[in-house]
Amino acid sequence: MLVSAILTSVGINSALCVLFFVLYSILKKQPGYYEVFIPRLLAEGNSKRRSRFNLERLIPSTGWLPKAWKLSEEEMLSSSGLDAVVYMRTITFCLKVFSFAGIIGIFILLPVNCSGTELHQIDFADLYSNSLDVFTISNINLGSKWLWIHFSSVYAITIFTCYLLYRVSSILCSYRLLSILILAEFDHLQSLFPGTVTEYNYISSKRIAYFYSSRPQPHQFTILVRNIPASAGGSVSDSVESFFTEYYPTTYLSHIIVRRTSKVQSLINDAKQLYKRLLHLQSEPSEQKCKQAGLFGQKVDHYGKRFEDLEQNARLEQSEVSLAKSTITETYQYTIFLKYFKSHGGSNCTLNGMFHNKFFTHHLQDTHAAFVSFKTRYDASTVFHMQQSINPTHWLTEEAPQPNDVFWPFFSSSFMGRWISKLAVVVACILLTILFLIPVVVVQGLTNLSQLEVWFPFLKSILTIAFVSQIVTGYLPSLILMLFLKIVPPIMEFLSSIQGYISHSEIERSACNKVLWFTIWNIFFATVFSGSVLYRISIFLDPKNIPSKLAAVVPAQASFFIAYVVTSGWTSTASELVRIIPLICSLMTKCCAASTDDEIEVPSIPYHRDIPRVLFFGLLGIAYFFLAPVILPFLLVYFCLAYIIFRNQFINVYAPKYETAGKFWPIVHNLVIFSLVLMHVIAVGIFSLKKLPLASTLILPLPVLTLLFNEYCRKRFLPVFKAYPAEILIKKDREDQNDATMSEFFDKLVTTYQDPALMPIQYCADSDSLNRPLLSSAEM
Repeated sequence: MLVSAILTSVGINSALCVLFFVLYSILKKQPGYYEVFIPRLLAEGNSKRRSRFNLERLIPSTGWLPKAWKLSEEEMLSSSGLDAVVYMRTITFCLKVFSFAGIIGIFILLPVNCSGTELHQIDFADLYSNSLDVFTISNINLGSKWLWIHFSSVYAITIFTCYLLYRVSSILCSYRLLSILILAEFDHLQSLFPGTVTEYNYISSKRIAYFYSSRPQPHQFTILVRNIPASAGGSVSDSVESFFTEYYPTTYLSHIIVRRTSKVQSLINDAKQLYKRLLHLQSEPSEQKCKQAGLFGQKVDHYGKRFEDLEQNARLEQSEVSLAKSTITETYQYTIFLKYFKSHGGSNCTLNGMFHNKFFTHHLQDTHAAFVSFKTRYDASTVFHMQQSINPTHWLTEEAPQPNDVFWPFFSSSFMGRWISKLAVVVACILLTILFLIPVVVVQGLTNLSQLEVWFPFLKSILTIAFVSQIVTGYLPSLILMLFLKIVPPIMEFLSSIQGYISHSEIERSACNKVLWFTIWNIFFATVFSGSVLYRISIFLDPKNIPSKLAAVVPAQASFFIAYVVTSGWTSTASELVRIIPLICSLMTKCCAASTDDEIEVPSIPYHRDIPRVLFFGLLGIAYFFLAPVILPFLLVYFCLAYIIFRNQFINVYAPKYETAGKFWPIVHNLVIFSLVLMHVIAVGIFSLKKLPLASTLILPLPVLTLLFNEYCRKRFLPVFKAYPAEILIKKDREDQNDATMSEFFDKLVTTYQDPALMPIQYCADSDSLNRPLLSSAEM
């Protein structure tokens, strides 16, 4: 790809970034778009609508930049949680790595590459007509002593990256322990984290006040038990009560059985939609006039009657599921069913044959799962880590998520069902990966003008125009790939949701892993290894030739990945400010419907979309650091944009709905290690192709040392991300013994994990109906 094509892509995307910045600075000040640009501030009451017109609203400004820049890490931790800190730490980590790499790459490696003559000498008089390949290591002459500079730079960036990884991992481990340990002594944690005194001093001095105000969390005292065997003639609840009172008599507190409430939730959702529709009909001015004329009265009455029926049916379903918590007499069951059946237009003559089979068998099923709570954190952790039954498929224990993190719609009822669903998801991911090769092949054709002219001969005359060819080869391929990649995160999130995960955070972490490795395979490996699917697979079936093949093809794709960073990095990140999809939805709502006083919905940041993007660009930077250092300035611009824009979004837009306590960091750590090893493998191949076998031999210890460092980090830091140490749990439990509010906390814990579908609902005007019993004492 020519320099002119890259500059064309840079120019187009830079103009789009400026456009997004200007639009944001103007639209953000318009009261009608507060729900789009500052929903979090509105929901928290930190911003109010201003109806008075002001000319300043129409003038672009940069007032939001200082606010985003001044946001401290402790403020972000208290307002957006540890996951937001991990995300921003990932960006700052990449900024530090590529700032160091940029100094070496731009001021040392790039001049060395340009001085070579292996391809051809650079024509500085006509720089735009040069190929970007002359700026890569491919331009270094075979056997040149200058290659030892590249060899030294590989060692330097590896050591620096591993050092930063160790520091950041230490800090995040301190954060995780601080989130559970409120009153820990400084000397104690200093002994846990030797060598990180500076970081801990900074964190503890800023955050100790916040942790003093922290309260015990329900998920710390609770575990999820699945595949509960039920005895003949007994209920699942009886089995749980009997098992834990027998084996954990002094520590067991309470339990809540998880039930299938899909129909209840469906009725509630229908009622919510109909309620919003009624509000719209009543608030529309034109509808009010027509109603006064008698034209729409019947329509409103129809919706109102239908809404009352839905609400009553939802309450009936809630009662039916709740009644399954204990043994129900036949008379009581029959009375409940009679009310339900008559509300759906049934008659008594058809009741008897369908009483048990069609109603209670279908609607009152348990999922053989329960949330079990204990009196201390240590007891809950002990039960979680132990196998409970001789049969390893029974009484399976998992960490309980936060109550608002539970993914209620899906609870796999059996070990085999969960295993089959995971297998089906693996097959679906493989099929999606193969299908995605189609746009990759199209994109590769667009980057090659000669191949494009063979495919479409009628475009030959158009492609001879310089500007058109620059757009087609420099901008269009990365744009197409970015648009196709937009659909991947939602698909991966859906696939993760059917794997049997019981929390939204686990689903998001699983989707994050899927999107990350999907991107690495389809965007990196599928792009550099042009050819058929079988050819790509055959490369990895011959491990001995992988370094040489990577060394031959990776440098040639540097120009494409520069264009991809500019398009998918710069423009996509800048568009995050404008929030294009919510903005379009807001415009359509304003045009097609009257404004209502609906509760503002504050979104949460989709980490499964954004973390893989940051990590993939990190992989590109590490892999191309010594091959094509010209990519580093473009990456630094992207990370600077991401740093300031996402800090702004955490202030104004995104609010955490649930918290993983930093469990995204192991994904970041593993990808950085993979990127370093990939760079080492490419380096071995490059130095072999450049006839410098000694450098190839001396590189071999580097991936081994990197993997040993990774293993050390896994032993040193990963356990803290999986579970809290017993020392910390016991200490915190002892402190709680002197807390007078713990009895109240335990009283609330008994019902904390109640399914939201079974909570009381109220939409209609009859407020007494919510508290009035569904069945009178006479009926019972």
